[in-house]
Amino acid sequence: MFEEAQLYSPVTQSDEGAVTVHLGADHPGFNDPAYRARRNEIAAAAMAWQPGTPAPTIDYDERENAIWRRVSAELADKHERYAVREYREAKAAVGLPSERVPQLEEVSAALAPLTGFAYHPAPGLVPLREFYGSLADGVFHSTQYVRHPSQPLYTPEPDIIHEVIGHGNMLGSPRFAALKRAAGAAARRVETDAALQCVADVFWFTIEFGVMHEEGELRAYGAGILSSYGEIEEFRSMEIRPLDVAEMARIEYDITSYQPILYAAQSLGQLEEVVGGFFEGADDDTPARLAARPLPTAS
Repeated sequence: MFEEAQLYSPVTQSDEGAVTVHLGADHPGFNDPAYRARRNEIAAAAMAWQPGTPAPTIDYDERENAIWRRVSAELADKHERYAVREYREAKAAVGLPSERVPQLEEVSAALAPLTGFAYHPAPGLVPLREFYGSLADGVFHSTQYVRHPSQPLYTPEPDIIHEVIGHGNMLGSPRFAALKRAAGAAARRVETDAALQCVADVFWFTIEFGVMHEEGELRAYGAGILSSYGEIEEFRSMEIRPLDVAEMARIEYDITSYQPILYAAQSLGQLEEVVGGFFEGADDDTPARLAARPLPTAS
């Protein structure tokens, strides 16, 4: 289990309207005044946005576009080698630019005819119930900032590279999009925080860090792996377990490092049956039902 807030730098707005992103002391941009000002500027644009209007246009500078280009280039070959076919085909259908950071309106326009999903801007953390519940409506809340240039292949929090290269390409697949909608419907259905956390934790180990056996190889479909230059090279060496929603919803894990335990589907069909079935049947009694199943002993 993890706390979603750990993934994001808090964002506040003063009585005078000034927006501040509070980077942690260990954040690579903590001692970079220009980066911090840029983060504040982009967060302010998201906070000023009104539903029903176009997402704010961010005038990305050459440094930000250069990071996008580098990550896109680094991941292109790795996606061919390590990503499941469904993701690769969805990525081709979405057709994101590789030479510059796309605007959220561009991402929405690309997804509209494929799955109907739309991207809405977020300054940082979106409350758990709102974030997941919006998936039921075909809405993905996304940050718009780019990671710090000192660490272009790593970010301690989700930036637009993770949100769009990871999730945006995935949302080009009707089958993956349906799983996200099912997760959103589950989040809307349950009323207790415990049940909502079960939905979030299963989402973490599948939509974010899921792997799958395909054509005799272990391949990745999770957005967290497929947007991470480093983790995509390491996931095959992790402990691989079969899909088990009871275990995924209860196991302890550390979000600050590569995931040492991953859960593999035997096929996309099995993922839809097991995880999609879990989302479709989740209710407020789910935590109690899952708690009745013993976790495996450590090996």
